[in-house]
Amino acid sequence: MNKTWSVSKKHKIECSVKDLWSLIIEPGNLNLVHPFCQSNEIIEWENGNHRDVLVYLNGLTYFREIIKSKKNKGYTLFIGKKRGKKSKVVWEITSFKNQTYLSITVYPYLLSSWPKILSFIPYVLVINPYLKKYLNSVLKGINFYVINKTTVPRNHFGKHRWFSKF
Repeated sequence: MNKTWSVSKKHKIECSVKDLWSLIIEPGNLNLVHPFCQSNEIIEWENGNHRDVLVYLNGLTYFREIIKSKKNKGYTLFIGKKRGKKSKVVWEITSFKNQTYLSITVYPYLLSSWPKILSFIPYVLVINPYLKKYLNSVLKGINFYVINKTTVPRNHFGKHRWFSKF
């Protein structure tokens, strides 16, 4: 999966590493922080098993499963349709000079079966810009929630062609 193109975004989050970890590992947290989330329902969230369902504003339904986590550092998950291909997503918390950062890196399943040379143009023109916009909105949503202690309004940072309802 790591041999495919990846898209990554990093954002400063206005809280401690511990508080950020508590937020991003909390069951159903996407209901609070995700600007394109219609609902985030838990399938299982105990004994190291973390699985949920994310329904986007346009009705697209993706299943998420955390496959590896490290307290106060982040986690890795797979996301996709229930019986379809999955994308790998890495959430990583870092700190530098008493500031907390969250980065999200997506290894999309789209184009993963294509030879890299053939997938370059669709990656540059479509996948990379749309995923960067998406990740930027998600990270801004997390920071918005941390600062304002209120649920992020839907489409708060603008609509997204893949996940918003038009």
